[in-house]
Amino acid sequence: MTNKRNVFLPLLLCLALLIGLTGCGIGEDPQKTTVALDWTPNTNHTGLYVALEKGYFAEEGLDVEIIQPATGTAEQLVAAGQAQFGVSNQEAITMARIEGIPVVSIAAIIQHNTSGFASLKEKGIETPKDFEGMRYGGWGSPIEEATIKALMEEYDADFDEVEILTTGAVDFFAATERHADFSWIFYGWDGIAAEIRGIELNFIKISDYDPALDYYTPLLMTSEAMIEEQEETVSAFMRAVTKGYEFSMGNPLEAADILYLHAPELDQDLIVESQKWLADEYQAEADIWGYQELSVWQDYMDWLYDNELVESRTDMEEAFTTDFLAQDAE
Repeated sequence: MTNKRNVFLPLLLCLALLIGLTGCGIGEDPQKTTVALDWTPNTNHTGLYVALEKGYFAEEGLDVEIIQPATGTAEQLVAAGQAQFGVSNQEAITMARIEGIPVVSIAAIIQHNTSGFASLKEKGIETPKDFEGMRYGGWGSPIEEATIKALMEEYDADFDEVEILTTGAVDFFAATERHADFSWIFYGWDGIAAEIRGIELNFIKISDYDPALDYYTPLLMTSEAMIEEQEETVSAFMRAVTKGYEFSMGNPLEAADILYLHAPELDQDLIVESQKWLADEYQAEADIWGYQELSVWQDYMDWLYDNELVESRTDMEEAFTTDFLAQDAE
């Protein structure tokens, strides 16, 4: 009897453990989930890669693939259900909502707009007045021209004196070396790259010139259908992503290593310095990472309307939600 008990007891324990794990959902297949980036991988996206590498997504039962859209935009993929989540910005979400595209912002990746117009210091572009007689290299968006024009009007400058060039996906350094005198950049990436290279820039941060331009960019989005039909999936995704960005804030060097692991084509020194710079920018003064305020959305909507970029206003309360953040900050 003693020998039989010694043999069967471990088997019974293993069976009980297996049943317990299955009951906890470990035996279930993870849910395949796609995230579409807005651009090539960079430090705006680090929290996503940290959540992937650290197993935060797996802990929530998600099998996540991070993609760069081959065709179309992240907004189009998310709205069509070809991606469940995506990286976007307040400009794109607002315009999409106006056009009836049902995408919704679920978190601000960075609390404040760190973008602006950059130029090589020798160009002498110190204020929007100095845009006169210069060539701007951009993506060809009407919002770009409207922003330049609005800033120039504050200085009684003539927008017609600016030559607008569409340089597309060419980076800032290539554009300013070949064609343009100034371009729109995120300081946390191209600005830091310039510092590393020892290149002196003049940088005009647009939020310094108009509070309405301190909008959320970048941000995370999903679709109305996901929120309505797969609320728990959205909650699980956000729990994992929140951990990813909180880890990136507290451990920028390790987070930089993780991003480089997934995007080895990037400059490792740039990743490290950019990650250190963004560590304090992700959450800034907000109580929690990802928080968004209605006033920020409404101010930018009003700015678009006042600058005749849209014919009518749309309900900004429907454009974002804070329901999936770590806690209610209000």
